[in-house]
Amino acid sequence: MTQKVAVLGTGKIGEALLSGMIRGGWAPSDLLVTARRAERAEQLRTRYGVEAVTNAEAAEAADTLILTVKPQDMGTLLDELAPHIPADRLVISGAAGIPTAYFEERLAAGTPVVRVMTNTPALVDEAMSVISAGTHATGTHLTRAEEIFSGVGKTLRVPESQQDACTALSGSGPAYFYFLVEAMTDAGILLGLPRDKAHDLIVQAAIGAAVMLRDSGEHPVKLRENVTSPAGTTINAIRELENHGVRAALIAALEAARDRSRELASGNG
Repeated sequence: MTQKVAVLGTGKIGEALLSGMIRGGWAPSDLLVTARRAERAEQLRTRYGVEAVTNAEAAEAADTLILTVKPQDMGTLLDELAPHIPADRLVISGAAGIPTAYFEERLAAGTPVVRVMTNTPALVDEAMSVISAGTHATGTHLTRAEEIFSGVGKTLRVPESQQDACTALSGSGPAYFYFLVEAMTDAGILLGLPRDKAHDLIVQAAIGAAVMLRDSGEHPVKLRENVTSPAGTTINAIRELENHGVRAALIAALEAARDRSRELASGNG
């Protein structure tokens, strides 16, 4: 891989991406990093053997720029970068809620921009990264983004109009599972189990269920029915979940997350 890639604003997700790229075969000499604090930049240089540079130097030297700063810091970063980014650079945004048009308006005419929404399981190489093309991005640019983000999990191409829905479902998705595990752990304690044992039981159940969903090809209804025997324990639990409107609450929750993503994209932060 001879393309030079720069990760700008290398926090936890940026570092996970950097680490995944190196494990995936990228040479450290082809990777650049920037960080707000000098000690953080030195830490990354020492840990991964990459070169730490300024944002302007990264913009001038790299073929692909991955912007991983927080959404509220993106405007300031683009003001700094704009004079240094030629129109043939690929700009990949990892900032939630910011549309590609925001970048295209602030960079040289014709600059290809790809929007990527990943999630925190990137830290354990189990991310879901959703990739969308801006006005000037081609299939080649999307493929390059996939090559980068596949180092930390799976990737999926969607039209940018679907990004808000994907943010609600996948970007925020891990938090819903953590919430569910927290509630089920409390239930286990109520039923008489020590917290650590309840936690271990539920986490392994979640892992096993997820792997079966991924690998079996079965519809979740079918897998649930396989656990649900007539007049048994599971159907009694399912009845209570339905009585308490859990399905409707989940749908409403995801709609709320989708709507908030739209608000952030429109600048109503």
